Amino acid sequence: MSDQLMIAIAIFSITYMLIMTEKLHRTVVALFGAVLMLVFSVEAQEQAANHIDTNTIGLLIGMMIIVSIIRRTGIFEYLAIHAAKLAGGDPWKIMLLFSLITAVSSALLDNVTTILLIVPVTMVITSTMEINPIPFVVVETLMSNIGGTATLIGDPPNIMIGSAVGLGFMDFVWNLAPIVLVIIVVNLLILKFLYRKTLQASDEQKKRVMDLDESLAIHDIVLLKKGGLVMGLTLLGFILHSSLGYESATVALFGASLYLLISKLDPEEILLEIEWTTIFFFASLFILVGALEDVGVIEMLAGGMVQMTAGDVGLSTTVILFGSSIASAFLDNIPFVATMIPLLQDFGLQTGQNISVLWWALALGACLGGNGTLVGASANVIAAGIVEKQGHKLSFKEFFMVGFPLMLVSVTIAYGYVAIRYL
Repeated sequence: MSDQLMIAIAIFSITYMLIMTEKLHRTVVALFGAVLMLVFSVEAQEQAANHIDTNTIGLLIGMMIIVSIIRRTGIFEYLAIHAAKLAGGDPWKIMLLFSLITAVSSALLDNVTTILLIVPVTMVITSTMEINPIPFVVVETLMSNIGGTATLIGDPPNIMIGSAVGLGFMDFVWNLAPIVLVIIVVNLLILKFLYRKTLQASDEQKKRVMDLDESLAIHDIVLLKKGGLVMGLTLLGFILHSSLGYESATVALFGASLYLLISKLDPEEILLEIEWTTIFFFASLFILVGALEDVGVIEMLAGGMVQMTAGDVGLSTTVILFGSSIASAFLDNIPFVATMIPLLQDFGLQTGQNISVLWWALALGACLGGNGTLVGASANVIAAGIVEKQGHKLSFKEFFMVGFPLMLVSVTIAYGYVAIRYL
């Protein structure tokens, strides 16, 4: 091994362990680890900056601005009260309703946008009922990653695979949506059992919700109408951005800047509300993983996964599905999938076989694997940042204890589906 390779592995490993222990703030640890990659010349500063996924960062900032403005209308409080009353104030029914909304929204939008919209609503209703919001947020985060697996636009790995292979929106729906529905049902049943003691509310707590008048929550109808226009254009942009040739960040930033323009609010006040600690965490994580990519660690892992199968498509499917899920739980799935795509294409050329099953295995593994840890997917980190700002803490350990076992269950179900349908 070269010195740079060993240094990169050491810095990444230590950084990740410190994040897991949560003795220090994850953003501080990640930022320091990223800077150490520069100090020890693992990569140059300009090279490190190029690894920061500006599309992800731009999408996050744009949606945070939109959510920050629209929150001022009281719409989140209205939706929270309405949904809770629809569920009769029962915590499990509220969780179920919010989870299904999250899964569907993640499939039609993307998981990050969905979390930015659903978690603030959740925080309002749990605060009103004076119950712990963490179980709700954990379940919604898991559902966002599972739901996003079903479509081309639901999760970045799917977008990358679809673009490289020429797969369309309905290709993903036809091949992945059926098993995603099964995985959602199984996960919700397990989660109901896991949180059975937590999802309790007294008659007084339920009555407190049922007595609320949601119509009183809306206090700026003009800003809400403007927000409806902006959100409508933004959501339409997300659906059409690929065919129009725009990145999702361009759509989000257009919506954000338009809302700032027509709302006439103080931009400084709005920008101060952005989760900058989350933004810096992502940027630092991109640099850390990018350094591993530069020194060849990710290519070694991906290449080893393919080579060990000796050209057997069935064995390759197993390795890619489970290997991608484990790797995506601990590494960012975007650079991993970017490395796997050319390797799988080369694998298909060398073996002369139809490898369509490998693309579905890669998509399922990379997307579902994000549920394994708190840093496995963008939506997870966003959710943790929102609850932290509200005075609660979603720890790495707490998420891991629920998310990792359920991720293994989901991937196992996915493997059974792939084996029966394609092998």
